[in-house]
Amino acid sequence: MKIALFTGNYHHIRDGVSITLNRWVKYATHHGTEVKIFAPTIENPPMAHEGHFIPVPSIAAPGRPEYRMSLFLPSREREQLESFQPDLVHIATPDLLGLAALRWAKHHQKKIAATFHTNFASYLKYYGFNAAERAGWSYLIWFYNQCDHVYVPTTTMLEELVERGVKVPMSIWARGVDMDQFTPERRSSAWREQLGISKNDTIISFISRLVWEKNIRLYATTVNRLMQRYPDVKAFIAGDGPAREELQAMIPRGVFTGFIQGEELADAYANSDIFLFPSDTETFGNVTLEAMSSGVPCIVADAPGSGSLVEDGENGYVISLDDEDAFFSRAEWLHQNKSLRLEMGKASRMRAGNFRRDKIQKGFLDSLHRLTES
Repeated sequence: MKIALFTGNYHHIRDGVSITLNRWVKYATHHGTEVKIFAPTIENPPMAHEGHFIPVPSIAAPGRPEYRMSLFLPSREREQLESFQPDLVHIATPDLLGLAALRWAKHHQKKIAATFHTNFASYLKYYGFNAAERAGWSYLIWFYNQCDHVYVPTTTMLEELVERGVKVPMSIWARGVDMDQFTPERRSSAWREQLGISKNDTIISFISRLVWEKNIRLYATTVNRLMQRYPDVKAFIAGDGPAREELQAMIPRGVFTGFIQGEELADAYANSDIFLFPSDTETFGNVTLEAMSSGVPCIVADAPGSGSLVEDGENGYVISLDDEDAFFSRAEWLHQNKSLRLEMGKASRMRAGNFRRDKIQKGFLDSLHRLTES
């Protein structure tokens, strides 16, 4: 099978989308699928890419220069696409490049699979564009209804798209986790000592890109209240992004590591006591799943994404964004009940076992084969 993948982010920002797609391409090519990726790029991108990468023209996004906006599919790149003659066009971003891919696939009668990664419409409220959210959703629903099949990461996200008007067939393509890498066995007192944290302190972590749409203000408010009341509570923040400087000013007693990966990242999860992630813009919640695999109870927003991974009262708590006090009270309760934290951490690890990466990737690849053969 030959797949042409179109995405607005593949390697110029290291985030959940780019990591997910690179892992997918690596798996697909290893299992006999030929993939060509059409996406924007920058000089010295922060991550190496998998597969045959074909850069397309782009400009910096207004107000968020770290993101790129793909403009169109030029004639030279279009010729490469037509020479490739894919069996399937995979669109990961419904931007101008994705629209060009959609039109090309329709004209050439190619199967179109869209994967839903980013809830762009929900981002708008974090940047003062509440009125544009309805228009954003209208475009997204129109776009996905032009595809042959849409793959979403969670049941809750699928239900929302159905409710908003997507009528084409949809399936779940969850994100997987490497449970050998993200494991509670990596917990160690030495890790804490390096950061000046006592073995009896309670670490409440936030691990993600530091951008406002992750609802980092609520994390800051919650941990500051806890640290004021309990000297043994420590805020641990791993990640980088345009909001880092302001977030550091908001949490002056927090431990900020910047971007980490590999063993450092796995150690950070395993040595956390509570994972507090109030983002309501996730379509899945890779970081929540990694925390779960590491044996950590999670407190998350009641929203598609993380809210579909956490069973309220079993491996953490799922809380409405309208109830900020509940984020505090649930975190306080877990801080004061170590035995409950350990019990919920074990439940997190068990639940993460439903999302083993290779099994999920195989299911997605098999589904794409069936789509091309239909």
